[in-house]
Amino acid sequence: MVSGGKRRAAVLAGVVAGAVLVSGIGLWATDSRPFLDTYCWGAWEQNSGASFLGDEALGKSGSARRATESAPPSAGRPHGTCTLAVTSEVEDDDSDQPLTFKERITLEYGPVPAGAKERRAWIAQYFHGSASPLPDGLDGLVAVDRAMLVLPRECDADGRPSAVTIRSESSGDGHLGKVAMPFAIGNTAAVGRMLLDAANTTMKKAGCAPGKPLHATSPLVTVAEDDERAESPLCRIPGMTFDFGEGSRYQQQVGTVTDRLQTCSVVWQTARAPDEPSAQYVMARRPRMVALFDGLPAGADHGLLRRTCGGRPTVFYGNVETGLKGRGRPDDRRVFDRFAESVGQRIGCGDGEDA
Repeated sequence: MVSGGKRRAAVLAGVVAGAVLVSGIGLWATDSRPFLDTYCWGAWEQNSGASFLGDEALGKSGSARRATESAPPSAGRPHGTCTLAVTSEVEDDDSDQPLTFKERITLEYGPVPAGAKERRAWIAQYFHGSASPLPDGLDGLVAVDRAMLVLPRECDADGRPSAVTIRSESSGDGHLGKVAMPFAIGNTAAVGRMLLDAANTTMKKAGCAPGKPLHATSPLVTVAEDDERAESPLCRIPGMTFDFGEGSRYQQQVGTVTDRLQTCSVVWQTARAPDEPSAQYVMARRPRMVALFDGLPAGADHGLLRRTCGGRPTVFYGNVETGLKGRGRPDDRRVFDRFAESVGQRIGCGDGEDA
């Protein structure tokens, strides 16, 4: 026989357990702590800022968000990849099969590519003219659909600088086939926070995190100019002249223009494929950004000049891909020379300061 005191204790315990269970159900239903989903080794949490991480991204019918992670970076394996995707589908009035949509962001940690061709493609993606520089001495760039941060020297691997990158992709698939579409992860401030959260998480797992987490307190100064039809002069620099052809779909984006960094990019816009970089011009003077160009063939014929300007190592970089290659006037080499001359004059790089 159970005494009255023991019976009251059992009832009280049941009430407490029930309260905890009900409270937990409430927390789960409202996405309150401690049951929020986390992604990419704990770097990101749902409803934590960027629209892609919030309920807005799940507004379409049948939407689901899933992450796929590699093993986390470590001191012995300084590489990591995580993909976070939202899939959905809607009825297609012209087909028995539904239209399916997929929005995906890919986070990568590791050294920059070793091969020259792969490195140039990497530079074209993350030094894109649409990206704005991070503030407060952080060596990175951020846009609504991509972001890059060069990590401290302690994170170098395989003799190359390491970086954390974020890139978005989106596609729709139906009876007309698969079509690439633009996709913004969030505003630039939110994407910048995602980038720093990812960097701090991956550096810690790789064993190269600084004593204090990386953070930014100053506002992000966004690139003010929208993309526009590419015309001559390119990048608004006299003498940078290309023959773009009649009715071309080349668009240029004049990016940041400071004494430490200048960017300009040209893309060929294609309706059923992602915009591919066709030309890219960069001036960089920050040591960690300059290091990203180490290992590439140097010289004006290769589109890479190394100089010392105002006591700072400086790179002038240009790359022209198939489509625009050979269409510089009078030639591609002269277009690059004009970029280096004009920007060098702007930042006070004298002729006697060549490295």
